[in-house]
Amino acid sequence: MRNRDKNRYQLYLEPHLAERLEQLAARPGVSRSAILVEALDAWFSRQGSNELDERFGPRLDRISKQQARTQRDLLVVLESLSLFVHYLFCLHAQLPEPDAAARAIGRDRFQKFVDQVGRQIGGTPALPDDKPGSEAVR
Repeated sequence: MRNRDKNRYQLYLEPHLAERLEQLAARPGVSRSAILVEALDAWFSRQGSNELDERFGPRLDRISKQQARTQRDLLVVLESLSLFVHYLFCLHAQLPEPDAAARAIGRDRFQKFVDQVGRQIGGTPALPDDKPGSEAVR
């Protein structure tokens, strides 16, 4: 009985492939056609995955490099903050209850710090080795 919705192909196989095909088809419920269809489908699927690698591989590589730079920058920031806090605690002894003038000076210094961080985030490169036009993630 022929299946009218399928195309018929005739092909030539090397003897060692023909022998392997016959061995696989000798199992109950398995046909040569089914084995060849499955093999072709797997081969076409692998070809498609190579196309995806070619299309998206460079983009994924670029994203990976950007992520590595971001991780490096974050480690520098964390280490700097750690050293700063350590230095601050070692340099300044615990003060008694601060008066209103000391609190006002503290608020002013903190606001200057926040403003400086905002300026740095707003426009200047994070590290000197970041060149203008590079694709750093900000």
